Amino acid sequence: MRKTLLIAALALSGATAALAQMTPVGTWHTIDDKTNEVKSEVQITESGGVLTGKVTKLLRKGANQAAVCDECSDDRKGKPVIGLEIIRGAKKVDGKDVWEDGKITDPENGKSYTLKMTPVDGGKKLDVRASIGPFGRTQTWVRTP
Repeated sequence: MRKTLLIAALALSGATAALAQMTPVGTWHTIDDKTNEVKSEVQITESGGVLTGKVTKLLRKGANQAAVCDECSDDRKGKPVIGLEIIRGAKKVDGKDVWEDGKITDPENGKSYTLKMTPVDGGKKLDVRASIGPFGRTQTWVRTP
């Protein structure tokens, strides 16, 4: 009986862990969609059902670790890229593993885009869609261990 309960408990905890990963919350390596190189590390957090994301590391070879967002036109203008909040306001779509209604800012050009995030591959990857109107592009980020 104990063995059966232990096996059931382990199976349930494994299922719970798998479900918990189907969220953008966590730490991600951003991948340049043109070069396929790792660019940065972004930490996504949730508060009150709303997601935000900050750059925690610059990982591209030769990246200026003291870079600031000179092109930003809002409260982020002139702020260091490391620590910069690039994701704001994303919310989960009811009944789906999709987060929308937020904005993502590219610290390289200061532009903000409409955001859609979808966990894929069991939550190991995150499709991040940035768009302006009908035009946009998708990057696939990789969850850090």
